[in-house]
Amino acid sequence: MAGIPFVQIPGNVIETWVDGSPDTVVQYWARKKAENALSSISGDPVLGADTMVALGDELLGKPHDEAHARDMLGRLSGEWHSVFGGVCLLWPEKGLDMHFVEETRVLFRNLGADEINAYVSTGEPLDKAGAYGIQGYGSLLVERIEGCFFNVMGLPVSRFVHELRDRLLNGE
Repeated sequence: MAGIPFVQIPGNVIETWVDGSPDTVVQYWARKKAENALSSISGDPVLGADTMVALGDELLGKPHDEAHARDMLGRLSGEWHSVFGGVCLLWPEKGLDMHFVEETRVLFRNLGADEINAYVSTGEPLDKAGAYGIQGYGSLLVERIEGCFFNVMGLPVSRFVHELRDRLLNGE
């Protein structure tokens, strides 16, 4: 979307639970993913990103199984929650270490058990933080969003492009 050519490289990071605030956790994993991918690239910039859902003080990562996904979705039903996106761009050739966290607020509709079961049966929520993907069938669960839609998808594109541009123009 930004016109920046890229190659997708798996970060090869086994995500284990890390204690901390949502912004600390997503920053940690975004950096780990970028650092791991950097080891297989020479001279090019590497972008790592991570997403975490927070319902109040509770962090919701990826569900372990379908039952866990149903439980998460049931707790999100009718509730506002925050989606935190951590971004880390490493470009050693330019001395660039750019990182930030974006927060987006999302309100779910009140969901019935049949809706939750139907959504979980698609398999979509099983590899998504908070057990939903707003870019797919999960869009039907959302009533309102405050902030960056693309952050909920996994990368706050506009902020990323503008921060990168600003840092490159300012010689950082």
